[in-house]
Amino acid sequence: MNLSKLVIASNNKKKRAEIKRILSTLNIEVVPASKTSFVDVIEDAPDFQGNARKKAEAFMRANQCAALADDSGLCVDALDGAPGVYSARFAGEHATDVDNNVKLLHDLKGVKDRSASFICALHLTLPDGQPITAQGHVEGYIVEQETGDTGFGYDPLFFCPELNKTFAQASASEKASVSHRGRALRKLIQLLKDV
Repeated sequence: MNLSKLVIASNNKKKRAEIKRILSTLNIEVVPASKTSFVDVIEDAPDFQGNARKKAEAFMRANQCAALADDSGLCVDALDGAPGVYSARFAGEHATDVDNNVKLLHDLKGVKDRSASFICALHLTLPDGQPITAQGHVEGYIVEQETGDTGFGYDPLFFCPELNKTFAQASASEKASVSHRGRALRKLIQLLKDV
């Protein structure tokens, strides 16, 4: 496949950095944020894959090159899969990570089953419109208070048994080795190599 460059369809700086770091094994230029035309995409699809597709297609049209979008979130069993596709705005439309974490802890107060999973859906739209998709997930549970100071989002609350620590206690490479996004990106990389 002749894929020489792509844009990352995200306004989240930490997510962009994480994706770029994992994609560094490929010989593909990731267009810097300063040279990317950003698009405000309404994420109203009922699932992660649908939202990722909307973002990738919009960014591909705006930038006239391949666009990779990620839609991901936390699914908590005791909350019937919430916050799910609403993970970024769980506590409201303009919620911060702190707001979302406070709401999650409040909603789980007194709940014994705190099992949860992170899910990541990736959608790469090529300039000819051809899509390539991949998905990854990781199982864990929600701790009772924020632990660790790295990562972002729900990372301080998500305990990963494979690492025996929260994502916010893990180094970037440790997290990428087991995370939903790391797993989805490695699947995508393999798909790109196989095309």
